[in-house]
Amino acid sequence: RPFHVEPTNIVSVNDDMQRVTDEASAMNKRIHYYSRLTSPADRALIAPDHVLPAPDEIYVYSPLGTAFKVDTCTDGYGKNSSLVTIFMIWNTMMGTSILSIPWGIKQAGFTSGIILILLMGILTLYCCYRVVKSRQMIPLIDTSNWEFPDVCKYYFGSFGQWSSLLFSMISLVGAMVVYWVLMSNFLFNTGKFIYNYVHDINVTDIVPGTNGSNKVICPSAASGHLPQNRSVVFSADNITGFTLFEKWWDKSQTVPFYLIAVLLPMLNLKSPSFFAKFNVLGTISVVYLVFLVTVKAAHLGIHLEFNWFTGNEFFVPEFRILFPQLTGVLTLAFFIHNCVITLLQNNRNQENNVRDLSIAYFLVGLTYLYVGVIIFASFPSPPLSKECIEQNFLDNFPSDDIMSFVARIFLLFQMMTVYPLLGYLARVQLLRQFFGNAYPSLFHVLALNLAIVGAGVVMARFYPNIGGIIRYSGATCGLAFVFVYPSLIYMISLHRAGQLTWPALITHIFIILLGLANLIAQFLL
Repeated sequence: RPFHVEPTNIVSVNDDMQRVTDEASAMNKRIHYYSRLTSPADRALIAPDHVLPAPDEIYVYSPLGTAFKVDTCTDGYGKNSSLVTIFMIWNTMMGTSILSIPWGIKQAGFTSGIILILLMGILTLYCCYRVVKSRQMIPLIDTSNWEFPDVCKYYFGSFGQWSSLLFSMISLVGAMVVYWVLMSNFLFNTGKFIYNYVHDINVTDIVPGTNGSNKVICPSAASGHLPQNRSVVFSADNITGFTLFEKWWDKSQTVPFYLIAVLLPMLNLKSPSFFAKFNVLGTISVVYLVFLVTVKAAHLGIHLEFNWFTGNEFFVPEFRILFPQLTGVLTLAFFIHNCVITLLQNNRNQENNVRDLSIAYFLVGLTYLYVGVIIFASFPSPPLSKECIEQNFLDNFPSDDIMSFVARIFLLFQMMTVYPLLGYLARVQLLRQFFGNAYPSLFHVLALNLAIVGAGVVMARFYPNIGGIIRYSGATCGLAFVFVYPSLIYMISLHRAGQLTWPALITHIFIILLGLANLIAQFLL
């Protein structure tokens, strides 16, 4: 909760930066110390409400010795409007998965892909709704400050606490690995574009592709014969220099290691708050991707042919046995269950939480549908096969494509600012759980960060398939946070209240089985 600074302890109330006395600073440290002696679910050592002042006299104490007044409501919730809340959920949920949605539709088939996006959106929304309502079903306990892991601990004890930590770490580390693979990809293509432009080199990749100003390529068609890093030089003043550049600027051999010099020091910072200021880049990147998709589709046109169960040389069937690969991607694409309670707590009108959450899910699903359907439908078949759609659809555009270059720049910078934040969250969850401190020592933090960075480098070097990484991590963490825990908690709460019915029991057991089948299918297909 915000810390209250008595008016007598503010040296100058009229100053823009109100200074705090040593007495107020000491009191603030004592309250924070006591609050950390127990888990967040235990309110025994939290300052009671009767010692807190009126809402208009609450201040947040800064380590710099200043106090800022907090705008809050008398009911303890934030002042975000419904529009801001919806936008925050949309912005938080939209991530790297959007780059793999067209590939997922290709794996599932065009018609079944659209159906699965709609069904998975509805299913994950319902499970998210169960997460939001889970605190309210606990009687006789003040759960206003609880997060979903606290609810899991209440119902399942230490097993719920540690398992929720495990699956939360899987989602965080999985996202960081995907980020490393994508940053290596974007940095490689960006560096290649800049080098060719500066040295006036005209090259073409050794991959099949279309002709014309809106070129589309098929990197996977050449992956079994020649390295994707290789190019043919049409005109260059210094062939030797270009060959040397390609040797030291390789997508999987060298570029993933170059990122270590930039990102590892960022991960070791005690507080990554500086990078949080760049969160707006995520919104800009998604908006620009939608714009890019629209422009490309307008130039390429629509290329569709409906073959319901059998494909041909250029088109895939409408229904394919590989559809679980899309459901794995969608589990992570619609995943916000571990932080939705926090986001909705800042909503001014708590009675609108369910409505705002539903609208946010609708907008996210609409964005995924638009990007996935447009990229799939406009992919030029013939001459290229729909099988050429890459796990990162930007790879279907050559490195010298201007619009794709801008998209890669946006995404690269955004990911380099978000990556330290994800590392900070992983550090806080893991180290605080084991050592009671998010920064026990530089050695502990460095060891954890080296392990996370090492995982990213290894995957970028040997398995740079973001679709595969997303579906595996999504199905794994989704099994707990999306399917199992929300359903189990709901059934247990109904059983304790004597309200559990057979339809509710069968429905939620079926949801759990769907999550389990989704995970198993990722390793079979």
